[in-house]
Amino acid sequence: MNEQTETASVNDLRGRTVIDNSGDKVGTVVDVYADDDTRQPEWLAVSTGLFGTKISFVPLSGAAVQPEGDLVVAYDKSTIKDSPRMEADGHLEENEEQQLYAHYGRQYDAMGTRNGNGNRIDETRNVRTDRDDTSASMVRSEEEISVDKRRQEAGRVKLRKWVETEDVHFTVPVQRQMAKVVREPVAEGDRVDGNFENSEDEIVLSEEVVDVNKRVVGKERIGLQTETVTEQVPVDEKVRKERVEVDGDRVTDDRTRSNR
Repeated sequence: MNEQTETASVNDLRGRTVIDNSGDKVGTVVDVYADDDTRQPEWLAVSTGLFGTKISFVPLSGAAVQPEGDLVVAYDKSTIKDSPRMEADGHLEENEEQQLYAHYGRQYDAMGTRNGNGNRIDETRNVRTDRDDTSASMVRSEEEISVDKRRQEAGRVKLRKWVETEDVHFTVPVQRQMAKVVREPVAEGDRVDGNFENSEDEIVLSEEVVDVNKRVVGKERIGLQTETVTEQVPVDEKVRKERVEVDGDRVTDDRTRSNR
């Protein structure tokens, strides 16, 4: 076990945030389990899952308390979350701990100085090992569904602009001058030159000419933005539940709930 962890009391470990060996958050320590023989802390019960409803067991060996208070363990998040599901009822049976040892690739010595069982440590570090011969009990377990969500790419939308050429047809009114012959009689008294000679006079005619110019004008701004819509996705899964029945004579049942 890491020396830094050994110096931390059991009370200090409870409630700490557990970080895996890659720096990812795993969950929160809810209990510490000790070996029956050595009384030494050995397993961390860590709440994981989306709502913290799943309990995963991870070895305390190799863990270290960081200066900021987090507890860094020696295993990765995926390995911890895939560990065998055990009931966090205060005691690990021998077969349960064997499964945990196998999952974490550790050597299990059932014939050595340890019997393989682990127990939750209470506030005074005492391990519960007493059994009452006048009573018997078992733990009824059931599977609970833990739902995680992850975000993945669902598609891509691009903005693309290109140039199209189209013919534009319209008419423009233009004005032009034309010469109009006006004839009127010469009034009496008007002076008339009696000499016959060649002469000429002129006027200037004008007209409007269409000049076409083009300029670039912005018409509208087109952009993309994301919006989030929520839809209900059905989840169909099977869960297993243990049922307990009592077989024997002279049995009374003091249960208060309808299901056992």
